[in-house]
Amino acid sequence: MCGIIGILGNEEAAPRLLEALTRLEYRGYDSAGIATLDDSGKLDRRRAPGKLNNLREILFKEPLTGSQGIGHTRWATHGSPTLGNAHPHVSGGVAVVHNGIIENFRELRKSLEARGHVFETETDSETIAHLVSSYLAAGDSEVEAVGKALGELEGAFALAILFEGRQNLMIGARRGSPLAIGLGDGEMYLGSDALALAPFTNRVVYLEENEWCVLSREKYEIRSESGERVEREPVLVQGAGAAIEKGNYRHFMQKEIFEQPDSLSRTINAYVDPLKRSITLPGGKGEQIDWTAISSLHMVACGTAHYATRVAEYWFEQFAGLPVKTDIASEFRYREPALPKEGGLALFVSQSGETADTLAALRYCKEKGLKTAAVVNVPTSTIAREVDLVLPTLAGPEIGVASTKAFTAQLAALAAVVIAAGVQRGTLGRDDEIRLTKALNEIPGLTVECLKLDETISSMARDVAKARDVIYLGRGVHYPIALEGALKLKEISYIHAEGYASGELKHGPIALIDETTPVVFVAPSDRLFEKSLSNLQEVAARHGSVILISDAKGVEEAGDTPASTLIMPGCDPFVAPILYSVPVQLLAYHVAVEKGTDVDQPRNLAKSVTVE
Repeated sequence: MCGIIGILGNEEAAPRLLEALTRLEYRGYDSAGIATLDDSGKLDRRRAPGKLNNLREILFKEPLTGSQGIGHTRWATHGSPTLGNAHPHVSGGVAVVHNGIIENFRELRKSLEARGHVFETETDSETIAHLVSSYLAAGDSEVEAVGKALGELEGAFALAILFEGRQNLMIGARRGSPLAIGLGDGEMYLGSDALALAPFTNRVVYLEENEWCVLSREKYEIRSESGERVEREPVLVQGAGAAIEKGNYRHFMQKEIFEQPDSLSRTINAYVDPLKRSITLPGGKGEQIDWTAISSLHMVACGTAHYATRVAEYWFEQFAGLPVKTDIASEFRYREPALPKEGGLALFVSQSGETADTLAALRYCKEKGLKTAAVVNVPTSTIAREVDLVLPTLAGPEIGVASTKAFTAQLAALAAVVIAAGVQRGTLGRDDEIRLTKALNEIPGLTVECLKLDETISSMARDVAKARDVIYLGRGVHYPIALEGALKLKEISYIHAEGYASGELKHGPIALIDETTPVVFVAPSDRLFEKSLSNLQEVAARHGSVILISDAKGVEEAGDTPASTLIMPGCDPFVAPILYSVPVQLLAYHVAVEKGTDVDQPRNLAKSVTVE
């Protein structure tokens, strides 16, 4: 989850490293650090605990010189987020930044200590610097030393390594964590993703699993795990350089919520043929899915993306008649699921395309012979490169840690896939296809209308912010939206919140309800609304503070029972989960603002989870 950057440049590296780290801070903000080589080749570094601004202040007082350097922003795994544990780690003229987890670091550390190495930190990452320096001390070259060290490391890593006295050398490596080479004009870069490299270049070479690279300003060499040379041409990355400024918005999350009409339009337009009023699935890798040959579907994801698959589970079974299983990626392969030998499709959903657990689940399914597809926001990501079929979301860069526009884009893409599957499988006729496609096309405009409720939701948030516990309820396809609403509130406001299927209320959760407990009902006036209304009345009878999110008809039928109501635009029930995601996002956002938390960088979280 950490972010790393390396520069072999022709101008001062420290300001450029700091700029790149600004783009990488979403990956972790427990500490940050930079190391550079000055013109004489002397290694120096600056580190700071906490946010990147702390490092920026130190660099203002104690600048670093030199055109070559590495930088790091940390999400802590081994060792507390202190100054001493901040990267880069240094040993014997070797400086290392690391994203990942070294699983055998205790054994390596014990062995190195027995040989006289003195450790300064609690981290697994420091072991890498000592291991490389031990081989250098034994007479190996820098390349030889790194090659031998990589052979001893177990676990996941993306590395950038700097060597004192070697102003035209940098080495990188990846196993389980993403890493990309950026090609400049007489310059070379390393970064966790294209977003970090975007200020410097759009020519990128992605390292694949177990590859490492040797960089100079003039060239790059990629090597396999065994040390053999690998030839790979750069790709042009479009859009990574998009502005990451908040503009007139207070937070990135707020900006990204309000970008949803545009992100939804882009995503839907990638699937919908407006003239034919039909769906065409992208086939950029030359692959397509024969939905008539699919007998079962496994959908695997983490966090918010998992809730997108939970919505799609209802859709696929209702509209395509396809049996579906949804799994949390971190549990999937460990339960050793029974996968079909034929007719199975595994579909993975990820914003970054680098989520470690999701990637591991993908590789598990490929080993079992399943056809694979991915709904992913970064088309050059590892997941996108390894699946048979990429189903893109065009949300653009999402900086806020709590996912918003990426989630609704995932839902839109999945909705399009469901329509295509239903048409192929004969469960949707032409009239159904036209109706559902039309409903999908209407969502961006309806989202604009929904965003006009912002001030109303802000007022509601003042009371919710006083609560210790909040319950979210939904039925059918809106049950996952209740789960997502609870997750959003937890993530950024730190209020305990839980989402439940409304019908499960009386099977335990109702015991939690009293006059201090807000209960948020996500309940459009669909075929299940009468059932939801009964649950609402059960809560009101126990003096729970009911917040009803529904359309005009639903609010009218509820009467004066809810303490607060939010009247949503009317829409086709098929796309309602996409639309109803917006108010739960806004409610979480305004509650967090009311409580004064760090909305964009909530405690203990990071945007991209690239470690198990």
